[in-house]
Amino acid sequence: MTGSQPVILGEMPSLSKLYLNAAATAARRRVLGTHTGTGLPDGSHEVRGVRAGVANLTAYQHLIGETASDILPAGFIHALAFPLAMSVMNRDDFPLPLLGMIHLGNQVVQSAPVRFTEAVDIRARAENLRGHRSGTQLDLVAEVRGAGEGRLRWRGVSTYLAKGVFLPGIDKPSAPPVQVDFRAPDPTALWQLGVDTGRAYAAVSGDFNPIHLSVLSAKALGLRRSIAHGMYLASRALADVGAAKGEAFRWDVAFEAPVFLPARVALDISTVQDDDGGWQRSDYVAWSPRSGRKHFSGAVAAL
Repeated sequence: MTGSQPVILGEMPSLSKLYLNAAATAARRRVLGTHTGTGLPDGSHEVRGVRAGVANLTAYQHLIGETASDILPAGFIHALAFPLAMSVMNRDDFPLPLLGMIHLGNQVVQSAPVRFTEAVDIRARAENLRGHRSGTQLDLVAEVRGAGEGRLRWRGVSTYLAKGVFLPGIDKPSAPPVQVDFRAPDPTALWQLGVDTGRAYAAVSGDFNPIHLSVLSAKALGLRRSIAHGMYLASRALADVGAAKGEAFRWDVAFEAPVFLPARVALDISTVQDDDGGWQRSDYVAWSPRSGRKHFSGAVAAL
């Protein structure tokens, strides 16, 4: 798959148009009963010479709690690349329904900083289609390089689940993973998230998925209330780790339970130091202080 020639797009796709197309495709498949097969699209999509908007970057940094800097935060790069990954899932030959996908986790490796003055080339592809006890999962891979250069600066792998969709020929795991009881530690931070949190993040990320925007739009897709974007939560935790992470690091997050808005979220960050007392890794976990249920967890580690 990775050896195929990429589909070169002239500009970054519009997320709003992609969501509208996904809704139309879902309706057409329900009416006609069409199916696209069980394989992922071959090849990747690419846009060259992408630049971040300064006003958008500043608004993102303010919302997430990142320090003002000319270096793009890792979560901002994810948002910058997200429309391209979405365009892969919007293809007619993509075997899973895009709407209703559940974001299970992310693994990001930022090997070198990207500054807002630089243009970048972004490439995205789908891979690793596999079974899940609740449906079918896959990985969306996005890669960011300086425009015209071969060196990889940033690579993100987003894992998504199509719940309730079991494709023929793909086995699901025979047993669920062992659940470890979660005991909430003393929090290092307490976030107060308003009902408008989803709309605020959509405004800086471009991700206007209806499940995040309002009670009405979320209910239309089967949720009781709107939920916070997973990448808003993970990016805010990354911002709380602070400058200790430096310019080259690995960032992991696993999502477990959605955050229904409005909400209070407790966060704990613990730091691991090397033998010389320098920063090596920060582990983080977030949960509901009311119910004690874990929302997400992860780690940021030095490269």
